[in-house]
Amino acid sequence: MKKFDVPNFYRSSIIGAIKQQRQILDPKKKDFSPTILDFGPLQIHLARHFGFCYGVENAIEISYKAIEENPNKNIYLLSQMIHNPVVNEDLISRGLKFIMDTEGNQLIEWDEINSDDVVITPAFGTTIEIKELLEKKNITLEKYDTTCPFVTRVWKKAHSIGKSDFSIIIHGKHNHEETKATFSYSYQNAPSLIIKDLKEAQLLVEFMNDKRPESEFYKLFEGKYSVGFNLKKDLTKIGVVNQTTMLASETEEISNFLKEFIINKYGIENYKEYFADTRDTLCYATNENQKATYGLLEIPADIAIVVGGYNSSNTSHLVELCENRLPTFYIKSEDEIISKTLIRHFKYNTKEIVESSSFLPDKEKIKIILTSGASCPDAVVDRVLKKLLSYFDDHRKVDDVLKEFSHS
Repeated sequence: MKKFDVPNFYRSSIIGAIKQQRQILDPKKKDFSPTILDFGPLQIHLARHFGFCYGVENAIEISYKAIEENPNKNIYLLSQMIHNPVVNEDLISRGLKFIMDTEGNQLIEWDEINSDDVVITPAFGTTIEIKELLEKKNITLEKYDTTCPFVTRVWKKAHSIGKSDFSIIIHGKHNHEETKATFSYSYQNAPSLIIKDLKEAQLLVEFMNDKRPESEFYKLFEGKYSVGFNLKKDLTKIGVVNQTTMLASETEEISNFLKEFIINKYGIENYKEYFADTRDTLCYATNENQKATYGLLEIPADIAIVVGGYNSSNTSHLVELCENRLPTFYIKSEDEIISKTLIRHFKYNTKEIVESSSFLPDKEKIKIILTSGASCPDAVVDRVLKKLLSYFDDHRKVDDVLKEFSHS
């Protein structure tokens, strides 16, 4: 896989050494068991896969290249390049400005941007409408387009099945930048509809089975279907694509549920005429990180700490997996660990930041799961690990633990 030129301050000494050793031991990435680091009073369970993925490293490399190549120009990002505050704050400190926030609210008016400016497309991509708006201003996006190739693969699949007269069901969050971009591309060729989860897929089938009035569909899914979408006509032939940062298992669950409905309606021998196979739209990094989290959860631990931006979809899903098994704390950096007895963390389901006391259990050896989202620098995870160790005067030295691991 390509090596990217990412600033060294995002790299790490501890996590980097562990990832390198795991790569040597498991080059084909078939082992999803965690790395266990025993520091004596504290035992850290590190996920096999976490941190920067291909798309994020590509986006970071291009963004810093844009800064270096355009010292005297205004440089804009359409929105947050990735959903991580550490990376975005550093880019802002270097003079970059965001045109929109993650909800699509305008921060800088389009009239303020002209053909002399540089505009960077974020890793999530952007809509055709925004691309055309900028092209009218003689601004080209191709040079500094950081759109993840796994996102564009979803667009290509939607284009392909749309051309074959299938309607597109998009599994995603309708207000997320990536889903907006995918929706923009998919409805060019086919009727398109966004659903958030299995419950909405089940609700959709109720409408398809005439168990709910058609008028109710247009109210419940308002803002989530393409112009002219016809409930009766446009759900005869369907294919499912996804926002790449959603739970892979949930996308498969939704796809299998809708496939089963089609089979029951048209017969096993005919279903391929009405249901398109789109399994290859799952992002490899999202899939690997989620499998690695399942691997983490197979070994008993006391708590889980998940590090990442609070608006990061892929990170929130890792939190969701962990919360089903044990107390889980979602933090953006080491600064959220206030003391040995107090942590400030994000509740993704209620969108609020709370503080929890006595988050570390009172026991002789504490076992902590530690992982991060795909947009979180390893250096931040390093600092979280060091912050935790700082509360234990009698912990084993990091170098000794790493040396022990390298010889295991």
